Amino acid sequence: MSGRFRIGAALAGVVVLTAGGLAAANWATADTRPTTTPKTGVKTPVDPLVAETLESELGADSGVVGSYYDEAGELIVAVSNLSAAELVRQIGAIPRLVKYTAHQLNAVQDELNHVATTSSAGKVRSWYVDPITGTVVVSVPKNAHDSITERFLSRAEANGDQVTVRRVSGTIRTTADDFSLRGGVQVDKNTGYVCSLGFNAKTRQGTRIFLTAGHCTSGKPSFSRNGYVLGDTYTSTFPGSDFGSVGVIEGWDQQGYVEGWGNGNVAVKGIADATVGSTLCKSGKSTGWTCGRIVARNVTVNYGNNRVVRGLFQHTACVEAGDSGGANMTGNYAQGITSGAALIDGQCLEKYGQTNESYSQPIGVVLQSTKSRLILAD
Repeated sequence: MSGRFRIGAALAGVVVLTAGGLAAANWATADTRPTTTPKTGVKTPVDPLVAETLESELGADSGVVGSYYDEAGELIVAVSNLSAAELVRQIGAIPRLVKYTAHQLNAVQDELNHVATTSSAGKVRSWYVDPITGTVVVSVPKNAHDSITERFLSRAEANGDQVTVRRVSGTIRTTADDFSLRGGVQVDKNTGYVCSLGFNAKTRQGTRIFLTAGHCTSGKPSFSRNGYVLGDTYTSTFPGSDFGSVGVIEGWDQQGYVEGWGNGNVAVKGIADATVGSTLCKSGKSTGWTCGRIVARNVTVNYGNNRVVRGLFQHTACVEAGDSGGANMTGNYAQGITSGAALIDGQCLEKYGQTNESYSQPIGVVLQSTKSRLILAD
């Protein structure tokens, strides 16, 4: 069976194909020959699956790089040689010559994937084989000039005109909040109880963790958020102190921010030592964003049943059940992690005309004990 006949047979029974192997086009001259019928001059639409089937049938080394619609709605197929261009014309699409083959461009993307996974891509936003530029497009924020980002860009630019670097605006983040991790948001234990996330952090070895209350990690449960697995307890200390850490699996976007619950997210820029009289705000899943003042430090608290915790600080922000483990902030500086509070019928004291009595674990002790550092806002 001839190659041309095999292609015709494949096009006769078009199947759904993935676009994962499609590449890009940029160094190009366009063949603008319209696809029309000889008698009526009416354009015959071309199913994009036809181009994908053509690419699949011929293989990655055939010269077919990829396909896309132009602004006029024409199906354009990027090709790297004239033989492939002729086959594209036969299926009723418009060929456009590009400089590099799909194999060459995919090799560049694979190289960058390897660099990113074995080292780091810094703040580089994305990279992909682009069917309109005929190159691998690398997107990076305009203000990203740190050494790790520049190192990645140097590796990319070493490929010459096979790579197009685009400086872009804005901050990229996951489209669904399901996978965004900020201080103060709800985290669920596999035992059925609910706590709040304190701060995102990394250990000295680079392990991704979040910090929360030790009574939340007691028994070393696993954690989830919105039905998706977060990770397992990494360390846990309670009583005596009240802090723990939880490993965070890949796929979660650990952010250097604390949930402001309608007040805007609060950037974490460093840590502070609890000073009596300082303003303090806490973030937690039950009462949201509440504020007060630090009234005492190095407090020993008895939670009953021989659960005594030392070295806490006391403050007057409202705290209720479910807020445990949440972030405590003074301005943009981390102060501590919510431990507990005096409650009446499950509610903070201010709801009964009294001054709130809430307790938190100082952040410095937590970082030192877990040998970790906070993930700070960019």
